[in-house]
This record gives sequence, C-alpha cells and structure tokens, in this order.
Amino acid sequence: MFWCLHLTRRSSRARAVELAQLRERPIREIAQSLGISKSCLRNGMSQADVDSGDKPGLTSDERRELAELRRDKRRLEMENEILKRAAAYFASENILPK
Repeated sequence: MFWCLHLTRRSSRARAVELAQLRERPIREIAQSLGISKSCLRNGMSQADVDSGDKPGLTSDERRELAELRRDKRRLEMENEILKRAAAYFASENILPK
C-alpha cells in the first residue's frame, strides 16, 4: 500500500503519483525530492493503476473494507469466546450437589 510517513494526506499521495506518472523526471529523483523511498512511490503508482482499473487487484476502497471486516471478525470471535466461557462458568455453578 501507499501509506508513506511523509505523505499522509490523500492529496499528497495523489500528487506524488501524478508527478511520477508524467515521467518528466526519474522516479528516484521525484522520491528523493518528496523525502520518500522509491519503492513507496512505485507502490503508490501500482495502486493507482489498480484503482483506475488498468491493473487487476483490490482497489484502495476494497482493501479498506477488507481490513475493517477482518477487524470485526476478530472482535466477534473474541466476544463469542467470552460468552462461551461465561456460559460454561454459570452452567457449572448451577449444578446442585447430590
């Protein structure tokens, strides 16, 4: 993904990709002038191609949604495990001695 530390705003990321896609200067020079790595800029360019439909893959929105769904799944699994343990605990307390 294209989440470089120096380019935290979407507009900055989009502008960096735009500059690189113009091919007026080498990617290395553009990356150095922006204070990011070459690979970061290349990843951003690749993700921009996916987002525009030029390359197959998950778009940024789909990646964001997938991450959110995975977080929700983890939370629900934890809640389910807690409920199972609570049910087992209360079930064992309700057993009367013979």
